[in-house]
Amino acid sequence: MKTITTFITAAAFSLLAFGASAHTISATGNTLDSAEAALAAKAKAEGKSDYKITSARMGNFVMMTAELDK
Repeated sequence: MKTITTFITAAAFSLLAFGASAHTISATGNTLDSAEAALAAKAKAEGKSDYKITSARMGNFVMMTAELDK
């Protein structure tokens, strides 16, 4: 019985941790500034003002991803 209770508790905590994860957004642009401005606009559209850029790739265009705080 103790094993079942431990398993159910662990499952509940893992679901809570999954639900608390940050939301990821991405944007593209011709320059770093334009891609970051697009990220800021997407964050503002979702009602968030804080975001953390997690990656940026440059080639023919710039692609950025960011995490929004929950």
